[in-house]
Amino acid sequence: MHNYLDFEKPVADLEGQILELKKIEAGENAVDVTEEIQRLEKRSRDALEDLYRKLTPWQKTQVARHADRPHCLDYIERIVTDFVPLAGDRYFAEDHAMITGFGRFDGQSVAIIGQEKGSDTQTRLKHNFGMARPEGYRKAVRVMEMAERFAIPVLTLVDTAGAYPGIGAEERGQAEAIARSIEACLNLKVPLVSLVIGEGGSGGAIAIATANEVLMMEHAIYNVIAPEAGASILYRDSTRARDVAQAMKMTAQDLKGFGIVDTIVEEPVGGAHRAPAAAIDAAAEAIRTALSELSGLSGPELRQARREKFLAIGRNL
Repeated sequence: MHNYLDFEKPVADLEGQILELKKIEAGENAVDVTEEIQRLEKRSRDALEDLYRKLTPWQKTQVARHADRPHCLDYIERIVTDFVPLAGDRYFAEDHAMITGFGRFDGQSVAIIGQEKGSDTQTRLKHNFGMARPEGYRKAVRVMEMAERFAIPVLTLVDTAGAYPGIGAEERGQAEAIARSIEACLNLKVPLVSLVIGEGGSGGAIAIATANEVLMMEHAIYNVIAPEAGASILYRDSTRARDVAQAMKMTAQDLKGFGIVDTIVEEPVGGAHRAPAAAIDAAAEAIRTALSELSGLSGPELRQARREKFLAIGRNL
């Protein structure tokens, strides 16, 4: 059984009926209910397609945060071979929210930087729910600089509600670390491709997403502040997050229209959490295309194009 979201109740009911019929079919007093199962499966598929064809921004937020959605390490495991993780920022400590290292994508060496949320209670605590501390961003900068030294393209996987806002993180220069990471992205003379796989939250996301090509999963979100936090600030009422999500224009489709996102990666019907392997394979194809398009540009051209891309965002020409 899937971990259903609130708005998926019609599908949950149908799939529950299918499960019960399959139990009857496999029981001691077996009854042939194949036709009824097939009829319900078609109704379930149609209902799921209909739901996901017209998701609201708040529903997309729920999908982007789904516990079963593939995370950074799932992507690395499926599309990167010979992955060698690198730890520590060489200043303070290791940050487990930020995954960094080198590996091969389609046989080509790549540097990988991504935010890992964790998939169960233990790993979520270990990875701090994907919220990096300053040392995470300083580690990212270290890996970017190493990638440039050896002329290796950089791939970043964005999935965070935001940078960690704790007192210790602020004391160690969270804002400065994020700014340095953005600066490192803008200065790179190697291809930089970024994929928003779940949540792209505020500076915590753009710190590693200031890329030549920004890709985004179909049901991911990318915003300046979480809807709940925005509702608390604007309305003093976090329960109005649904209204804020609608106003913020933070879906892949909205952002593609604004020129902030270059490519939307289509997800399987029902979201990436229903067919993680298919979703990751679709993302891999988009990454492959982006890297291929950037391979013909020189270092100075890559850097200039990246800078112009981000300077153009929001301008009224």
